[in-house]
Amino acid sequence: MFKNKTLLITGGTGSFGNAVLNKFLSSDIKEIRIFSRDEKKQDDMRRKYQSSKIKYFIGDVRDKSSISQAMIGANLVFHAAALKQVPSCEFYPLEAVKTNILGTENVLNSAINNQIEKVLCLSTDKAVYPINAMGVSKAMMEKVFVAKSRVSGKTKIIGTRYGNVMASRGSVIPLFVSQIKNNKQITITDPNMTRFMISLEEAVRMVWHAFDDMQGGEIFVKKIPSMKITDIAKAVSKTAKHKIIGIRPGEKIHEQMIGLEDAPHTYEYKDHYKILPAIYNWSADPKRNKNGIKVDENFTYSSDTNNEWMSVNDLQQWISINSARIGKI
Repeated sequence: MFKNKTLLITGGTGSFGNAVLNKFLSSDIKEIRIFSRDEKKQDDMRRKYQSSKIKYFIGDVRDKSSISQAMIGANLVFHAAALKQVPSCEFYPLEAVKTNILGTENVLNSAINNQIEKVLCLSTDKAVYPINAMGVSKAMMEKVFVAKSRVSGKTKIIGTRYGNVMASRGSVIPLFVSQIKNNKQITITDPNMTRFMISLEEAVRMVWHAFDDMQGGEIFVKKIPSMKITDIAKAVSKTAKHKIIGIRPGEKIHEQMIGLEDAPHTYEYKDHYKILPAIYNWSADPKRNKNGIKVDENFTYSSDTNNEWMSVNDLQQWISINSARIGKI
């Protein structure tokens, strides 16, 4: 699938971009292009990997010309560039619009103009029943790529939704570890809170599968466990004191990855779900729902009613294995 191909990763200096880079470097891919506006992180990556397969492009998805230049000659695009912090987007919602919605439009238009073979856009559980600016902007991003997939010609465009990516930049586990190392109390927003949890490695495997299986217009949703925020705190430290600080602006108690309105177009597979576009009659296309099982009409996929849960011991083992990434306690 990737032999002699060129992959462009927007937002390639982030946690997800780095993980995708690591996975694809081990394949027989010809070239990987890292596109981001962070020259310091690009220089760090250049020193770390020292690979002739990697090329670096300074630019911003808001700038049509910079993304178009990076797109020339590419075959595949993984679009991860985004504003992801909920509080930041609450304070500056128009910045989320510029990057997450208009930036995605720029990426997709450039991909179509350059006849890119496949584009995969990274979304989030916060796009389902969104109550914050980040989630709203990501929900609109999904609408943009689904609509584009109808008129994209040879370019196939899809998306993936994920929950909390463990140890990604700005996520809760590194925050708790940092608080303990600095002799501070662990700050918990609401003790009833639950979240979907996924490792970077699992998330990248889903990306790999989606690139292989895509037809165009679908949203892939990985089956992943949930965890209580209080159990995450226990896994990081069973002795550290906790402090309840209240929900941040725009934050939910529970997250959903598949809403009730998605159910009529959703198919279940062994380790993932596939949501077909509601605006086309694609859900009846056997090529698009091949080997899938139609979910019930009242089906939802929510972090509080999930069938799979990660235990405190499971997370402790994961933290121990990944201590180099998140910092030792």
